[in-house]
Amino acid sequence: MDLQHVNVKIFVEGDLSLDPSRFISVFHQWIQDQVLDELLIDVADYCHVPDGPGVVLIAHEADYSMDHTDGRWGLRYNRKAAVAGSNEDRFRQAFRSAVNACVLLENQFAADGPLRFSRSEFELFINDRALAPNTPETYAACKPELEAFCKRLFGRGDFTFDQPTDHRRRFGVLIKSTSQFDIR
Repeated sequence: MDLQHVNVKIFVEGDLSLDPSRFISVFHQWIQDQVLDELLIDVADYCHVPDGPGVVLIAHEADYSMDHTDGRWGLRYNRKAAVAGSNEDRFRQAFRSAVNACVLLENQFAADGPLRFSRSEFELFINDRALAPNTPETYAACKPELEAFCKRLFGRGDFTFDQPTDHRRRFGVLIKSTSQFDIR
């Protein structure tokens, strides 16, 4: 299965202590300075949507957002453009991009009392229901590559996958580990 449109959401630890609207000006500054690898274009404010996308930084190749889907704040990376290589390469690319944005946000708000992203829990999912339907067959086909990716990330096999079984949801896994990945 040749997966594209990989999404990664790295959760905020604890409660979000900042007003989410503050991300609007930060993302606008990122556009002016073009601080990320993608061509940054615009910002959309969806903070008024309960459990929604929050504040979205729109780029040509991918979108970044401070996302509140399912009632949990986190930085979400949504890859839109195709990425060459293996599925594991695509997982790594999306994860690195998400982590890079998390580091920038943690540094941006360091003086405001901390914004910290999890180092042991994140969600990885595929934003293409036709390519990767949320079925046991898709999970079985993707599990070896997900395991290989996580073993490299965490350095060993002390992680778990929670795979939502509701076929109406996108295919993905919630990944939790007792060890922490290095966000820097």
